[in-house]
Amino acid sequence: MSQQPEAFSNGWAIDTTPPTDLDRPETDYHPVFKAFLAGSFSGTFSTILFQPLDLVKTRLQNPTQNVIATTVNSRIQPGMISIFANIVRTEHIVGLWRGMVPSVARCVPGVGLYFSSLHWLKVKMGKTRNQDLGAMEAVALGVMARTMSGVALIPITVIKTRYESGVYKYDSLGGALKAIYKAEGIRGLSCGLGPTLARDAPFSGLYLMFYTQAKQAVPKEWLQSPSAASAVHFSCGIVAGIAASLVTNPADVLKTNMQLYPDKFPNAFSAALYVHQTYGVKGYFKGAVPRMLRRTLMAAMAWTVFEEITRTIGLK
Repeated sequence: MSQQPEAFSNGWAIDTTPPTDLDRPETDYHPVFKAFLAGSFSGTFSTILFQPLDLVKTRLQNPTQNVIATTVNSRIQPGMISIFANIVRTEHIVGLWRGMVPSVARCVPGVGLYFSSLHWLKVKMGKTRNQDLGAMEAVALGVMARTMSGVALIPITVIKTRYESGVYKYDSLGGALKAIYKAEGIRGLSCGLGPTLARDAPFSGLYLMFYTQAKQAVPKEWLQSPSAASAVHFSCGIVAGIAASLVTNPADVLKTNMQLYPDKFPNAFSAALYVHQTYGVKGYFKGAVPRMLRRTLMAAMAWTVFEEITRTIGLK
């Protein structure tokens, strides 16, 4: 009986090599790189969509603009609506996306760095893909991951804040970097780092804790259902974002003041003293509504898209 030649390998033994999976890509990228790509992709949509809310928040927190409330036709109009109307009137609709370039330059790689750092730290803790995080583990991981990405991107954060304020007139991202470095040095490119981390690190830690705990409270079959999973992830993100945004808004106010006027506010204490003396306790919550809307919706969308992408590319 003759044997088919294909049954032999090098003429000595039957070839036991498993069949090639034609659907599997030839290059299997590192999981951390996959997490970075998934995070950057998810950050792109949310950054572009919610940029107007971030712009309004920055304008509200600018101490040179008296926009607590205005009277229009004998009716009190909230400052947020006044800002929106003023931007559209003076800068047209496109003005609502002022600072889009530095926002994308910061948020897109920032979200990617956050998710890849989160994945790397989770692996280092010995957690498998599907293992749930405890409340304190989630806080610790969120804080560490956000600190790593926040420090790396602080120069872009400074430029983004100044672009959005309407106070500074930079021609380009590169021109802004050069102008700040020439006038203020490294300190100018890193001003507000303390309040930025005091805002972002706790936000991410609290957000991740609320998000993971909310997911664990949901029936597992809901998360495994393709039709319900996205809605569940988005709902959990909304709940987590509202809670984390309110807690961290005072640090955001200090960060904005320091980055807009570094000469006037060289440290967080001087900014806090000014805010308290000028506006009282409510001053620490200036811009809370647009920030809460943006951060909550942006984080919820980013996590929803990230969850779907990671499931598709095999990270979950």
